[in-house]
Order: sequence, then C-alpha cells, then structure tokens
Amino acid sequence: MNNQRDARQTRNAAPDLQPAIVNVDPINAVLDAWRRERPELDLTAVGLVARLSRAVLLLGPLQEKVFVDHGLHRGEFDVLATLRRSGAPYVLTPSELAATLMLSRGGMTARLDRLEAAGLVDRALDPDNRASFRITLTSAGFEVIDAAMTAHTANLTELVSDLSPTEQVSLDALLSSLLGHLSRR
Repeated sequence: MNNQRDARQTRNAAPDLQPAIVNVDPINAVLDAWRRERPELDLTAVGLVARLSRAVLLLGPLQEKVFVDHGLHRGEFDVLATLRRSGAPYVLTPSELAATLMLSRGGMTARLDRLEAAGLVDRALDPDNRASFRITLTSAGFEVIDAAMTAHTANLTELVSDLSPTEQVSLDALLSSLLGHLSRR
C-alpha cells in the first residue's frame, strides 16, 4: 500500500487523481522512463492520452466478442443500431447512414450488401428519389439488433463495473467534455 501511495506522489499530476492500481498500468513504466530522461516535461497529457488509447485497444476485442456472438461485425452492428434507434418505421437512406456513422459511401455499400444478404435489412428504390435507396430494418434485423444491444449493454456494464457509479458518471462527464473540445478544433 505504501508503494502505491509513494508512486502516486512522485507523479506530475495531483496524487489523489492518480490511478488506484498503479502496478498494473504499463503506461507508468513509460512515463517513469520519460521522467527520468526528461524531468522538465509535464507528462500529464501524455499519460492521459496513452491511457485512453490503451483502453480503446483493450475494449475493442471485448466488445467485438458480443457482436460475433450475434453473427455481426462491429460495423454491421452500428448500421443495425442506427436503423433501430431511428424509430419506426426504421428506414434511412444510405447517405443518412453514412453521415451518421462517418463512413464513405463505398464502406456503407459493403456493409449493406452483407446485411441484405443475411436478411437483416431490405434495400429498395426510394419512391421520392429514384436515384437513391431506402434501407429498412427487417423483422429478423430487429430481433438481432435488440438481442445484440441487450448483450452489448450488459457487457459494457460489466466491463466498467470496477469503477463505482460515481466514478463512472465523473469519467463520462470528463470524456464528454474532452470530446466536445476536440470536435471544435
């Protein structure tokens, strides 16, 4: 316990804001090496961004497993989820889907081809614009995305369960603030 407290107190940021489990954080070794070599640098932001990046790398495969269990890849889950949360009648154009998911039209077409072949979406000409299509969530797609979303929510809840509810709310607020600032750059 004293080693953890001592390690936290030697870091650049305030000791009470440091990770509680110092010995399992590989970022600390990198930061300690840089502090030794470049003690004049404030490495707070380096540690923060490195930890965010590492969390994304660790969370990705743990999320993907749920999608695979439902016969989906992440991108397919994203398309179905976007259609589902659009509300009845669960219809969007490929352009609307691509804009929401920040994808190229080509990337969207490949996803839609796979989902249509699996019977999870229907693609039909838009009667109001014959140059476009309308993508509709099928009843099978509705069932798959509802089951996948339920499992995804339970999985994410489990993955962050080592944080207290207060820590989860605080982290969510901080990340939301950071994303807001970054999106305005």
